[in-house]
Amino acid sequence: MKTVASRALCRHEPGRDQAVVAMARPPRLLETLLANLDGMVYRCRDDAYWTLEFVSDGCQALTGYAPGDLLLNSRLSFLELTHPDDRDMVRAHIETCLRERRRIDIEYRIVHADGSLRWVWERGVGLYNAAGKVEALEGFLQDVTERKEAAQALQEAERRYRSIFENAIEGVFQTTPDGTYIAVNPALARIYGYHSPEDLIVGLRDISHQLYVEPERRTEFMRLMEQHGSVSNFESRVYRRDGDIIWISENARAVYDDADKLICYEGTVEAITERKLYEAEMRHQATHDALTGLPNRNMLHEHLQRAIQVARQKGGLTAVVFVDLDQFKFINDSLGHQVGDELLKTVAQRLQACLRDTDMVARQGGDEFVLVLQNQTGGEQGIAEVMQRILAAVARPWQAGDREFQVTASIGVSRYPADGKDVETLLKQADSAMYRAKEQGRNNFQFFAPWMDTQVSNRLEMLINLRRALDQDEFKLYYQPKLSLKDGSVIGAEALIRWQSPEQGMVPPDRFIPFAEDAGLIVPIGEWVLRTACHQNKCWQQAGLPTIPVAVNLSPRQLNQSLPDFVSDVLAQSGLAPSCLELEITENVVMKDAEKSVATLHALKRLGLQISVDDFGTGYSSLSYLRRFPVDALKIDKSFVRDIARDADSAAIVKAVISLAHILNLRVIAEGVEDEEQHAFLKENACDEVQGYYFGKPMAVADFTEWLTRRAGSDLAAPGK
Repeated sequence: MKTVASRALCRHEPGRDQAVVAMARPPRLLETLLANLDGMVYRCRDDAYWTLEFVSDGCQALTGYAPGDLLLNSRLSFLELTHPDDRDMVRAHIETCLRERRRIDIEYRIVHADGSLRWVWERGVGLYNAAGKVEALEGFLQDVTERKEAAQALQEAERRYRSIFENAIEGVFQTTPDGTYIAVNPALARIYGYHSPEDLIVGLRDISHQLYVEPERRTEFMRLMEQHGSVSNFESRVYRRDGDIIWISENARAVYDDADKLICYEGTVEAITERKLYEAEMRHQATHDALTGLPNRNMLHEHLQRAIQVARQKGGLTAVVFVDLDQFKFINDSLGHQVGDELLKTVAQRLQACLRDTDMVARQGGDEFVLVLQNQTGGEQGIAEVMQRILAAVARPWQAGDREFQVTASIGVSRYPADGKDVETLLKQADSAMYRAKEQGRNNFQFFAPWMDTQVSNRLEMLINLRRALDQDEFKLYYQPKLSLKDGSVIGAEALIRWQSPEQGMVPPDRFIPFAEDAGLIVPIGEWVLRTACHQNKCWQQAGLPTIPVAVNLSPRQLNQSLPDFVSDVLAQSGLAPSCLELEITENVVMKDAEKSVATLHALKRLGLQISVDDFGTGYSSLSYLRRFPVDALKIDKSFVRDIARDADSAAIVKAVISLAHILNLRVIAEGVEDEEQHAFLKENACDEVQGYYFGKPMAVADFTEWLTRRAGSDLAAPGK
């Protein structure tokens, strides 16, 4: 190898300049050809320095040095350009090729004049004299840096893919269209109870009949594939190898070759047995009382609504019975809650024993029970007989330890259609009649009479007052636009509530929402917001304005098992397509009870609407749960957006959220964008959507309608529209 000292001696060889002058030049045509080659042609000596006797003009582009810098080691030798770590390898290869009289063909690195590393591909031959001694080497070098880097990137990508494939917690598969596994990962083998992927591929040869508990699910899978080319969250029951039955959820797509011929299906499998059992338990808990096992208030309202519809269509008398235990608080306080709970369970069993299978007993709460008696052919006399049986059954002595006790009940009865034609009125009237029974000395029943209206309970009065306040129309919705960072188009809006108070003027939400939450008023307010936003969006569409989704914020109190049914009803009543509604939930809300949230969000997602996680980055989301949540977008909190241009930590968080969201195939929305610096930063880092004062403030309906109309007109007038 050449040292610095030897290079110095070489650079001062006697007669070097004369040799340069005397060197023969190629013909003009050859010079032109060599100058236009994408690479460097050379001739060098077979010495310790590979001293160049000729080098083409391509030297400048390849090495950053002029040909004269390398010719006869004028400034440096070509050996010096070779990366130090590659010199021995290159030397060994060339010596072997010369010895065996083979063509030189090698790739290695050189150090460019600017200090960067370049990959070159060298092809050359040795020139031998009559005695077989090497006189010189001639060859050609070409820059292959881009190809090498692309190949290395491909290898790294393949390595990462293989790592993801092997270590993923979800099952990953490829199958032939006729149902044979081509490739599976270890996770899928574990899910299906096989020892290894190879064991699964060999042992599971007929997916339709060996795997699916209901073979028609495979038929449905194939139908969806043929129709859409993919399936999402395709849930089925399947057999494990040991015969156990589990639930799975599949996501898959069809893969075609360049000739549009179906090659295979590929996708992922997640075991969801625990989730399905949990959802079933949640459905039961959502509709049944945990202590007595009776239907709860939610199920009572649904059942009573159906009973009213049947009675309206077919006729007949339906009775609503409000049962309240007398002196229960005294028993509960004196004997303890455990004894009180046992009493409630005993009363629940006795009430059920007094009724037909077609009747319902529900626990309203505390020591209150509600009965729904359908198709009472005996009129009031028949109802009275049932009430007498109930009073006698409840009053039977019951044992608590070594002591015997007796409890009585006060009962109120309302009738459809005489006393009311809707659920709430019938419950209210039965409640009023029950209070009359207490006034009459307890342990009796009373039918509702109109004069009892003044005895409505405080809870029902509060509900009526709340609705009256909402009916005064003091709440208003403002709308703030959302824009695409890709092309600046309007792709949505967020509905924001304001309170137009006669005394205080326009009150911002942060002043009254906390009070509404504490007082329990936020649920009807939230329902009003959802109804109003859906109705307004439908009006815009009917007016010919662009179809965009409107986002509505959900209160923590709204995120319960009954929410999906309510949202479904609102969409049906407004006529708005589910895809035009987006629900925003904060990450703290969903993480307070993540399992329940997952079930509720899945039910909402099945409606076809969009779900986004608001204020992302301010809470404590678990990434494992975030992956399970069926959300479409993450909304970066404005506290991070505000400082991205001047605070490195905020900028890093925003970049991380964008990267995480895109990995999870989620959209990213940045709120609170107020200037061009923030806008430019978000666009540069591939944020999808933005909203904020920089693009448009929250606007009243009329102002937003005018703004959206102008935007729609300008978009249509733009070139190419």
